[in-house]
Amino acid sequence: MSADLGAPAHLIRGPEVPEQTSVPAPPEPTSSAGLAAPAAVAHASDRGARIVAVAIALAWHVAIGLPAVLAARAEFAAPAVVLGGWALVAVAGAVAGLRLLRGSPLPPWPLAGVLLAVDVAVFVAVGDRQLFTAANWVWSTLGWFFVLALWGRRVVGLIALLTTHAVIALVAVLGHDPDPADVARYVMYVYGTFSLPVAVFVGSAVIVSLARERAAVSAAGHGMAAERDAAEHALRERRDRLALASSAAGRVLGELAAGQVDPDDPEVQRRCMLAAARLRRLIAESDDVPDPLLHELRAAADLAERNGLPIDLVTIGTPPPLPVEIRRRLADPLNGILADARGWARLTVVSGPNEVVVSLVTPDREGPEATGPPPGEQDDGQVEHLYERDGSIRWAQTQWRR
Repeated sequence: MSADLGAPAHLIRGPEVPEQTSVPAPPEPTSSAGLAAPAAVAHASDRGARIVAVAIALAWHVAIGLPAVLAARAEFAAPAVVLGGWALVAVAGAVAGLRLLRGSPLPPWPLAGVLLAVDVAVFVAVGDRQLFTAANWVWSTLGWFFVLALWGRRVVGLIALLTTHAVIALVAVLGHDPDPADVARYVMYVYGTFSLPVAVFVGSAVIVSLARERAAVSAAGHGMAAERDAAEHALRERRDRLALASSAAGRVLGELAAGQVDPDDPEVQRRCMLAAARLRRLIAESDDVPDPLLHELRAAADLAERNGLPIDLVTIGTPPPLPVEIRRRLADPLNGILADARGWARLTVVSGPNEVVVSLVTPDREGPEATGPPPGEQDDGQVEHLYERDGSIRWAQTQWRR
């Protein structure tokens, strides 16, 4: 039987039905929150390592290289080239370091090309007497600027640049007719050039990786603990509601068993149906189904049909994921009216991405009203409850907006 036959228009009004009745399923939740903490820890560790690398390169270049260059400038084969190369690398290193600390490094290979060109020029310009002294600043300093240029990239690129630097130095040494002592010095310089920059470069990458992994493990542990606490809280809340629902059902059954109430009394029947509906919904709301709200409403409708009430359930759209508390506020007021319904009922659910409207129409009759939110609960601004009756029909509606 249609629910709106003979019903006044102002009572059977409901939500406007959109033309498109299918609502796209909401996107699956992502774990971006879980990935944010490890990424933040890795970023902080990497930034610390960048600061150390920039400080080493610039401090070494200024505190060690500059005084030696100034002290030996008269003995260079081409002093202007050595000083100009030092100044060019200082400016390029300062810009590269600043950009690196801001997270927008310079293009690596053009910068590496400039450094290698300065490397060749300085080895040619220092002369024979200053080849193995601190005045030949490219020996000890240039490797650190290679680190700044290739920060965050594979260590193979750094090794290639350092190897090219070693080859340039070897050509320069061989061009000055070296003795065995010069060859030994060359080997020691190459070892120092390779070992420290590569160690800092690789060590920083390892530290960042370990920090990310440990942060991910810690975040996962905290997430599991939070989920466990939430599950325990939900379980306690569910037990409390089950105790309340069981108590209400137990009182009715106890009164029936003791002969204190008449099973034919409409009020007793209404109390029994309402207690059964609450217990049925309490069971249904924990089921793992795609649309929990519809599942809970179908459970209440199924219970009403089993008690002989013809009911039409109309659904339009797909409800978005809703917390248990919101679903309860949408369903509980209508369950009470449904338990009190006689003759027929029409339950309508209209859903959209940001709104869910549930309405119920039943014939009106004399007797107590099963309306309003459950005792002790008030609307929280997210769920609106409307109710009207005129002696012909009862109309109730709950509405949630995001």
